[in-house]
Formats: sequence, C-alpha cells, structure tokens
Amino acid sequence: MNGEGVMKRRMAVASLVSLAALLGCSGSETGDETTRAVPPPPASASAPTATELATATYTGIEGQGAVTLVDGTWEGEPFVAGGASLPTIWLTDGFYLAGDLDDDGTQEAVAHLTFSSGGTGNFGYLAVTGREDGAIVQRGLAEIGDRVQIRDARIDDGRVVLDVLQAGPDDGMCCPTQLATRTFAMEGGDLVETSTEVVGTASLATLEGREWVLRKLSSTEAAPSEPEITLIIDGDRVSGSSGCNSYHGTIGEGETATSLTVGPLAATRMACPPEVMDLEQRVTAALQGAQSWGFRLGDLVVNYQRGDSFGSLFFEGREPTPVS
Repeated sequence: MNGEGVMKRRMAVASLVSLAALLGCSGSETGDETTRAVPPPPASASAPTATELATATYTGIEGQGAVTLVDGTWEGEPFVAGGASLPTIWLTDGFYLAGDLDDDGTQEAVAHLTFSSGGTGNFGYLAVTGREDGAIVQRGLAEIGDRVQIRDARIDDGRVVLDVLQAGPDDGMCCPTQLATRTFAMEGGDLVETSTEVVGTASLATLEGREWVLRKLSSTEAAPSEPEITLIIDGDRVSGSSGCNSYHGTIGEGETATSLTVGPLAATRMACPPEVMDLEQRVTAALQGAQSWGFRLGDLVVNYQRGDSFGSLFFEGREPTPVS
C-alpha cells in the first residue's frame, strides 16, 4: 500500500473512533468488541438549578448591593424606621433558562428577578449565573424595565430572547400596548441588550388564533386538569368549555388596549357532578367580571372583579383543537 493509501486508511479509522465516541454506546458487548458510554459532563459544566437560584446571591439590583435570597425572596430594611415600605427582591417562579451564553463550554442559568420598593413599580431583571469553585456566581445582569410582561422566553444561538408586552413611548406604565422582541447577550463580561424589535401593538387580536386552557384559578391555586376549561377569542366573540357546558358571548376592549369587557354568557344546560358545576359557575362569573388582560411568562392572565373582590385567571395557550 502506498503512502496515500495508508493515510486514507488511518483517517477512516480515526473517523470511526470519533463517531463511536459521539454516539456514546451503552457498554454492550458484541463478540470481542466492547463499546463504552461517554462519561457525563462534570458537575462544574452544568447550569445552576432552579432550586439553587432561589438561594443564590445577586448584585447590582437597584443599588441594593449583594443580596442573598431565602426561598426565592429578599427583604431589606424599611425606608423609614417602623414603616411598612421596604425594598423587596424576588425570584420569578416558573422562569428558568439554561445554555452556554459565553461560549466557554459550560452551562449558565438565567433567572428573572423583580425589585419593588413597595409602590406600584415592579422592575424586572435578568441575571446570568454559573458555577465557580463549587459556588453559584453571578456572571451578568440586565434590567428589563418596569412592569414588562413576558410572553415568551428562550435561548437562541447563545442569546437570551424575550417576547414582551411593554409600555411604548406614549403609554402609561399601567397600560402597555407595545409588543416587542428583545435580545440579550454576554458581552464584555456582562449581560447587555443587543437589539429591540417592535413587532406590533396589543389588542384583542393578539389573543386570537390560540385556544387558552385554564391552568390556575389564582396565582396560588391550580385549576383541575379535568375537565378542561377553555377560552377562545374570535373578533368580538368569546367561546369555550366551562368544564361541563359550552359557553359563548361577546367580548370587547375598554378604554385601553388591554382592558376588557365580556357580555352576558349563554351556555348549554348539561348537568354534571356538583364540584364540576361549582367550578363552572365560579369561572363563568369571573369571566363576566373581566376587566383587563396581560401576560405572565407566556400565560394569559385575565383580571376580574366580583363584587368587592378582585382576582385573576391564568390560561396556557395552545393550538386550537380541530373541529371534527
């Protein structure tokens, strides 16, 4: 065999060895040959877990210095001795992203934190954390803004991408209308916003094309998974299943793009077990008292008033169920 043939044979063997390593076979034996599993990455290469983020230390949030969360929350001293207003920082439950954001071969985790001074403002932050000598360390921090609502969050090509509903130039902080996609990346040892693209203006049409499934009856009370309660918006019509019966009615905007009015709901008259009927009545009454809507980590939040009490329903979006 000439030199060129030997070289080609060596390259082929090397390629097969590399392929076997990539496939990571599970240690099964075939004849005299044994393939071995590729060992898992070291713990130092894995991203901090959501549990670890709830007890981590963060710096740079609204001038509070280094704060260490306890069960996901930190509280400072009152602004006035004996006063009720005090700085608070909390980890947003349900928000967790992980990926290699600084191209160093290790995984980072992204947390969403909110700062409140006790007033109406709630200032959101993204914090990038990693592992260093066995400890969880902050590697970057970027401010999102006051009362910015997250519609979707993801890591795309090493960048953090948020789809948000936020206040535009002419909006009050109470009543955001701007739909935007914001991108953040690790640069110069910190997390920075690299682009913002305004993609539209919020309206009831923003909620169309999805079937919204009730997941929570409040921020702390889960809804039963069966029977499903759904909400579909199509123009000025609203419909869905209230658990036992189907319902339909009118829906419209109020004085702002995210305010809401729901007309009287008509429904079928099937009878179901008492607990299902009680839940159905509770949900339909809440919908008929709807006043506004917004987003929380992708969920649709419908805020309502019933008598002197206020509440919120949380819906998860999915593709509409095909009509058979």
